[in-house]
Amino acid sequence: MAAVSGGGESGADGGSSGEEDAGGSAGESRYRAACRACGVTPASSLLRRTVGPVLSLRHRGLGPRGAKALALSLMVDTSILMLDLSDNWLQGEGAAAIAEMLKENCYISAVDLSDNKLGIEGAKAFSAMLLENTTIVSLQLSGNEFDDHAAKYLADALTANSKVEILDLSYNKFGDKAGEILGTAIAENIGLKELKISWNHFHSQAAAALAKGLGANIYLKVLDVSYNGFGNSGAAALGQALKANNVLEELNVSNNRISVEGALHIAGGLKENKSLKRLNMTRNPMQSEGCCGVLKALQANSGTGLEILDLPLNGTSVAQELPLEHLPCL
Repeated sequence: MAAVSGGGESGADGGSSGEEDAGGSAGESRYRAACRACGVTPASSLLRRTVGPVLSLRHRGLGPRGAKALALSLMVDTSILMLDLSDNWLQGEGAAAIAEMLKENCYISAVDLSDNKLGIEGAKAFSAMLLENTTIVSLQLSGNEFDDHAAKYLADALTANSKVEILDLSYNKFGDKAGEILGTAIAENIGLKELKISWNHFHSQAAAALAKGLGANIYLKVLDVSYNGFGNSGAAALGQALKANNVLEELNVSNNRISVEGALHIAGGLKENKSLKRLNMTRNPMQSEGCCGVLKALQANSGTGLEILDLPLNGTSVAQELPLEHLPCL
């Protein structure tokens, strides 16, 4: 069955301490010493934190120096497994400090540095870190002003690192050149299972390169390219990729300026694809003809694995499970 639907230098909250001994006193001592060395006031809420595997310091205005102090205190920490520093205005300098810490710390496996204005310097720092780190499996870097120049450094890391399984590069400034660079890296990567590159500036040229990388990748299971500008030529490339790829399970191409022509290209890929379980094509000007083309392609594919299909059905929002042969237009 397929379900078809329409559609500054201080402060911290929550989280956990360093060593668990003495109620986290060792971690607190390290943090106080690091703050003195960096010339920043210790964050009172960070000092009050409870022992645990998650350190969440969202929206606390740590800044570059605050990040340096925190990085120094976490260098030899063995209790923190997840680190969330999103929206702290770390910039490239702060990112470099966190990256250096992650070269030494072999316990932290999930990092969120979203919305920190990391820029190209941050991309360089994290690329270098990922060439050495073998612990991180989830990395959130959305909203960091990464552009085509930053893409090269991130692509180098993608090509060499096989440990990161979840990567979020959404809400950045990647363009067509970045699409070509990242597309090659996706083809060569042997670790990623989930990639989000929505809300960037990928258009037809970049879309073709990304789709080509997808076609060659045999590990990626979830891909989100929504809110870009793939257009019909990008959709055609995705259609070809769906014919070759037998691993991808979820694909989101919503809001990509895909019209009837593009929808029919994707339908061509759906006729042969066996692995895809969820497809989101909402907010595209596909019209009824494009939607019906997709549905007919699925009906013709007896081996389709699709379970959830999101289409822009006449501007309405419906959610129901029906045998494909009972859907309108078939």
